[in-house]
Amino acid sequence: MTLASLLLLAPAVAHAGPSVVTTDAGRLRGAVEGELDVFRGVPFAAAPIGQLRWREPQRIAPWTDIRDASKFAPACMQSGVSIPGEPAPQISEDCLYLNIWAPRHSGRAKLPVMIFIHGGGWQNGATALPLYWGDRLAQQGAVVVSVSYRLGALGFLAHPELTAESPHHTSGNYGLLDQIAALNWVQRNIAAFGGDPANVTLFGQSAGSSSIAILMASPLAKGLFHRVIGQSGGFFEPLQLAPHYELALAEKQGVAFAHSLETSTLADLRSLPPQALLTKQAASVSHPVIEPWLLPRTPFEVFSVGQQHGADILVGYNAEEGRAFFDASSVTAANFGEQLRAELGDLPPAIMAAYPFASDVEAGQARVALERDLRFGWNMWTWAKLHAATGKNAVHAYYFTHKPPFPSDSVRRNWQASHFAELWYMFDHLGQEDWQWTKFDRQIARTMSRYWVNFARNGNPNGRGLPHWPAYRTDQPLVLQIGQPITPTPEPNTGSIGVIDAVFSAVRGDT
Repeated sequence: MTLASLLLLAPAVAHAGPSVVTTDAGRLRGAVEGELDVFRGVPFAAAPIGQLRWREPQRIAPWTDIRDASKFAPACMQSGVSIPGEPAPQISEDCLYLNIWAPRHSGRAKLPVMIFIHGGGWQNGATALPLYWGDRLAQQGAVVVSVSYRLGALGFLAHPELTAESPHHTSGNYGLLDQIAALNWVQRNIAAFGGDPANVTLFGQSAGSSSIAILMASPLAKGLFHRVIGQSGGFFEPLQLAPHYELALAEKQGVAFAHSLETSTLADLRSLPPQALLTKQAASVSHPVIEPWLLPRTPFEVFSVGQQHGADILVGYNAEEGRAFFDASSVTAANFGEQLRAELGDLPPAIMAAYPFASDVEAGQARVALERDLRFGWNMWTWAKLHAATGKNAVHAYYFTHKPPFPSDSVRRNWQASHFAELWYMFDHLGQEDWQWTKFDRQIARTMSRYWVNFARNGNPNGRGLPHWPAYRTDQPLVLQIGQPITPTPEPNTGSIGVIDAVFSAVRGDT
């Protein structure tokens, strides 16, 4: 081969190799996967270890060499999994990394940006989970980002000593601060990957969706996103029913947590290995806090007066959310009340009366419906209703009723249209599971993923060849049923959710 031939080939070879992108901290080399450039394990903040444990995230130190970004970083410290049946992730306290899927050679294309925030009850979750990969969405012309954030006690511990040392006179919510740090990183850097920092959509499921509701109410997140998608998770319940969310009581729970670890000072806590914290971790120190800096008022208070961040929203929930959390076949007419009290405490009689049953089968169905409405349906209904009332942004809502073909020999065998069920379709990742997918399953996956990307592009999920999805209006509350068939339908479960809303209104003391 002549020198001239080699010179002609050189640009093509370079063009086909992994992309190198320059960020504000240094250069990254990703991996080529089909028509996508993929960057994994990209640091967006300094490792929150040592004296940075329980502090707001700090800027990452610059590097000079080209950093390899072809492998996922470990997940944040946790002791379980975000989705039952999935493998436990590799974990580390050094975990503030994000991942990017971008169409190849998009350059300065200004593609819509979709940032995924995983669920897991603020205690578990990992961006390396194949179900959460953004490749199929990116193939439709979006830049997809997934972010890690501190979990459990490492992410949400409130403590008087932490409050005293904070320049903001607060503690807790470190995991939410991580999410905001990632959004700021995207604003500074995503243009280099072909994304448009002026067209950012947040999307999340379960605690990820609840986090997004909080970010819409947080003054620290202003201007960092333009649209949101919330899937089966909000944060609108009356504070009177969850007083431990207030900083003062959260600090007391933090002190009790420290004592359970036989530590008496903050220095002692910071000296413990991260694995030791997991041994005593509880939900009481693994939740967001209403505090003066990140979340001065509850999301319900903020939304009720129309002071949330302006954004187009798409929100919804699944028809049988509760089936992922308990075995409905174990519920009987005799043990219905006992099982419910063990998980949710004593519920007002009005709520109990909204879910009647006359047999064991009906008792199981009532328990599934109550769990759906109380934990998810009311939150998503409230989110849509309050945001639509402002009249400032587009609102779309969905109700997922389709039942995936979960294998009969798995922990998911009785899930049906449960919590998590929509994720395989939204990410269009049916090919990752060797299940008995049907033609209609594949149709839903193609349709749902297109809706999500269309919405990220311009705030309207509709597109050529898709069933029409009407906007949600307070005077005409239509939602899109995603099931058989895919069609607009009047808002479901309004009777029982209305009962819950009346009870919550009384608890708040609304006039």
